[in-house]
Amino acid sequence: MSETYAELIRRLADATARMDAERAEAESWYADQCAAAERAVRDAEQAVRRAEAELASAGQEAEATEAEVLHLWQTLRERLGPGARRIGDPPVPTPGPPTDPAMLLDGVRDLLDRTRHPGELPSSTHPLLAGFGVLGAALAYALGFAARAAGVRYGGDLAVGMPVLSLVVTLLGPLVGLAPAKLLADRRHAGLDPRAVTVVVVAGALTTATLFAVFR
Repeated sequence: MSETYAELIRRLADATARMDAERAEAESWYADQCAAAERAVRDAEQAVRRAEAELASAGQEAEATEAEVLHLWQTLRERLGPGARRIGDPPVPTPGPPTDPAMLLDGVRDLLDRTRHPGELPSSTHPLLAGFGVLGAALAYALGFAARAAGVRYGGDLAVGMPVLSLVVTLLGPLVGLAPAKLLADRRHAGLDPRAVTVVVVAGALTTATLFAVFR
């Protein structure tokens, strides 16, 4: 044999050392990979927990927002009164850029707070209000006149009671025009302020007085 026993032993020792080094390197790489995998699993678990917490918080916020929307919608329907039937059900969310619901709800609350104190009817409506007063008084006077005529026609107890009823209806005539005036104010989302009431009542009273003077 060209190689001596000592050389063979040395070569075997070198091979064993290289094998041990490679084994140690493989074990180190495996340990590093396991540690990295464990860190990745822990990070993923933490991310999942954070996502679950954010989802739960978002769900609670969505429920609170929906409840507030329903409350504000009901408040709006109460403010609109009979006209609320036209607005239907609360609006549903629509796709679009993200917005802060709290800011939108604050704007709605502010708007509802301002509508709680309706403004006055403009001066341009005064002729129409006066017309309501005139027509209401004329209608009441006509009903009163018909009541007196019925009393005269049928006689008896009606001849006594109808003139009294006629007088009551006629005297209430200036107030009849307030009913259409209130409808006008509601349609314009305004209040029937004292000035508007005065226009209606004064026009009705003048009409009643004129009719009394003409047809007495």
